[in-house]
Amino acid sequence: MRQPAPTPDPGSDRPTRIKFTHPSAPHRCADWLGEKLQLYPGSRELACICIGTDRSTGDSLGPLVGTQLEEMAAPFLRVYGTLDEPVHAVNLENTLIRLKKEMRNPRVIAVDACLGQLSSVGWIQVGNGPVRPGAGVNKQLPEVGQVHVTGIVNVAGFMEYFVLQNTRLSMVMKMANVIASAIHSVAETENSRRKSL
Repeated sequence: MRQPAPTPDPGSDRPTRIKFTHPSAPHRCADWLGEKLQLYPGSRELACICIGTDRSTGDSLGPLVGTQLEEMAAPFLRVYGTLDEPVHAVNLENTLIRLKKEMRNPRVIAVDACLGQLSSVGWIQVGNGPVRPGAGVNKQLPEVGQVHVTGIVNVAGFMEYFVLQNTRLSMVMKMANVIASAIHSVAETENSRRKSL
C-alpha cells in the first residue's frame, strides 16, 4: 500500500462520522472521502472494495454498496464486491491479487460493516488508512484500502455472528444508499479533475 503524503493536520487519521439519518450525510461523507483521497496523490485510478456477504443482514452493507455503485455504472470507478459477487473472508486475498493485476497502483476505498457501542449504531465513519475486515468476529484477514468507510450496524461484545444476522435490513439499506451516493460523487469529482489535467 502506498503511504499518504505528509499532512500538517495531526487529526487527519481520526475517522469522521455522521448518523445515516442526517440530511447532509451523503454530502459530508463525500467531502471527507475527497479530503482523505487527496492524501494519496500520484495515481488516477480509483477502486472500491466492498466487503461482506449477502448471507448475513448486518454484513450485507458492503455488497449492497457495491451493487448500487455497479448499477450507477461509473466507468471511472472499479468496484469489487456486490450481492452477486461478494468479497468476503474466503476470497478476500484472491480479490486483492486480482486488483493488483487489473489496476496499476490505484487508490482504494474499502467499505465494510462493523459493530460498536449501542450509542454508535447507525453512524457512518470515514477514515484514513485501511479497514481491518473480520476484526469484529475475531478473524485475521488482510488490511484493505488507503481510506475506508464503515457503517456501525449493531452492538459489539456478545455473540457477534448472531448479532450481525439479526440486524435490521431497513437500516443497512439506508446506510448503503448514503455510502454509495458519497462514493459515486467522489468518483465523479476525481474523474472531472483527471480530465482537466
